[in-house]
Amino acid sequence: MDDVRSLNHSVWECKYHVVFIPKYRRKRIYGKLWKELGEVFRRLARQRECEIEEGHLMPDHVHMLISIPPKYSVAQVVGYIKGKTAIHIARTYFDRKRNYVGQHFWARGYYVSTVGRDEEAIREYIVKQEEEDRRLDQLRLL
Repeated sequence: MDDVRSLNHSVWECKYHVVFIPKYRRKRIYGKLWKELGEVFRRLARQRECEIEEGHLMPDHVHMLISIPPKYSVAQVVGYIKGKTAIHIARTYFDRKRNYVGQHFWARGYYVSTVGRDEEAIREYIVKQEEEDRRLDQLRLL
């Protein structure tokens, strides 16, 4: 019951495993951008009263375990986070002063799964994903 939260008229525990990728699955999440993006995701989630409980930025995709209040849909929150981070990336790294109109950093879709009693398994999967990707990259080199 530690993770149960409340709003004015509801008590809730809604967690989701979300995965999304950069457009064309380009490996663009590197360097300064990679280091800064985690905090940007967390700040944007807090603006929607959400909390990223676990997250990992991979070179070509993003994993997060996010807690979303029932007053927001998953689509609203994921769309908000992807849209605002694309604008942030465009302004900060591509010297665009206006919004990122007509160009997209993230691919249109995303994967989402509800988290129930197997929360620990999903947390472990997110943390171990980077190690698994490195292992697979090493196998490809051979």
